[in-house]
Amino acid sequence: MSDLISLALPHVSKLHAYTPGLQPNDVGWVKLNTNECPYPPSPKVGEALVREIGHDGASLRLYPNPTSAPLRAVVAKLHGLQETNVCIGNGSDDILNLLVRAFCTREAQLGFTMPSYSLYPVLVEIQDGESTVIEFDRSMRLPLERIAASKAKAFFLTSPNAPTGVGFSNAEIEQVLKTFQGLLVVDEAYALFAKENAVELIAKYPRLVVVRTLSKAYALAGLRVGYALGHPEIIDVLDRVRDSYNVNRLSQVAAAAALQDNAYYMDVVGRIKATRDRCVRGFANERGWFTYPSQSNFIFTEPRNARGESGPAVARSLYDFLYANKVLVRYFASHALTASFLRISVGTDDEMQALNQKIDSWLKAAPLA
Repeated sequence: MSDLISLALPHVSKLHAYTPGLQPNDVGWVKLNTNECPYPPSPKVGEALVREIGHDGASLRLYPNPTSAPLRAVVAKLHGLQETNVCIGNGSDDILNLLVRAFCTREAQLGFTMPSYSLYPVLVEIQDGESTVIEFDRSMRLPLERIAASKAKAFFLTSPNAPTGVGFSNAEIEQVLKTFQGLLVVDEAYALFAKENAVELIAKYPRLVVVRTLSKAYALAGLRVGYALGHPEIIDVLDRVRDSYNVNRLSQVAAAAALQDNAYYMDVVGRIKATRDRCVRGFANERGWFTYPSQSNFIFTEPRNARGESGPAVARSLYDFLYANKVLVRYFASHALTASFLRISVGTDDEMQALNQKIDSWLKAAPLA
C-alpha cells in the first residue's frame, strides 16, 4: 500500500482529529453524552423550512445568501447590536476555526484553559500554530493573573466551562479584559443556561468576541449554525477568511425562525434548568458525590462506588456499566482533573430517571474498582 499520507503537509500527517461524542445508529439508547437539547425545536422552525423548500424544492438550486445577511439582522436585533457586529458560521466550530485562521500562527500563540473544549488544540494543530495552555486546578477559579501574563495573541475562554459547567461572572471576564492585551474570545455555547453572559461588555471592550451556537438551547445541532459578536473591525477580519456560502439556505431560515421565538425557548431552557438543578442536588446531596455547580445543560460529577471510593477506575467502571446498559454519558480520561468524573447531559425527566436507575443497579452490583 502506498504511503499517501506522506504527501500531506508534515504537521497535518501528525495531528489527531477531534473526537466527538458517540452517535449510535440503533435505537433504544438513553443519549446523555453530547449536550444536545432533549426537546424539539420551535414549531416555527419546521414551518420556516417548509416555506423555504416550497412544493418543488426549486429554491435549493440557488446559492444561499453569501453573508447570511437576513440572519445577521435577526441576531443583531436580538442582542441590541448592529449587523456589522455579527458574523454567522456553520456552527460555532466554524467561527472558532475562523478565529484561529485569522489570529494564530507559531509566532502568534492561541491561549486557552485546560480543561476546556477539546476542539481548541485541534484547530491550532490544523493551523500549524502554537498554543499557550493555562491549567485549572480543582477549584475551577479563573486564573486571572496567569491569563494576564500570557503572551497569547488571542485567548479562548469557555464560559460556562466545558466539561465542568462552572460559569464565570462578567466581573471576572472584565478583569481579564482589563489586564490581558490580546483578543479575548468568550465561547458562550451554554449562555442561555447561565446566570450571566458577556454580550453587554462588547460595547466597552473592542478586544472582546462572544461566540454562540444554536446547537444546545435552540435544538438545532443537526443544522449547524453559530455566530460571533464583536467590534466591526474584528467581524471584518472574520469575513475576510470566511468561506463563501458557509451557511446553507435551510440553516439560515431555521436559525432566524428559532431566534425569533423567544417564548418557546425560554420555556425549554427553564425546563432543562429545573431538571439540571434537581439532578445536581441528587448527585451532591443524596448520593454524596462531588458535583460542580452547573450553569450549563450538563452535569459534571465524581462518582463513588458502593464502598465510597472515587477515582479514574471508579468513573471508568460506571461509564462502562452505563454503556453496556445503553446509557451514553461522556468520560474524559486524558486529564488528571477530569479523569475521576463523568459528564452527563441533562435529558428529559424520564431519561434522567432511567440514568439514576442504572446507577442504582451499578451500586448494587458492587463493581470492582
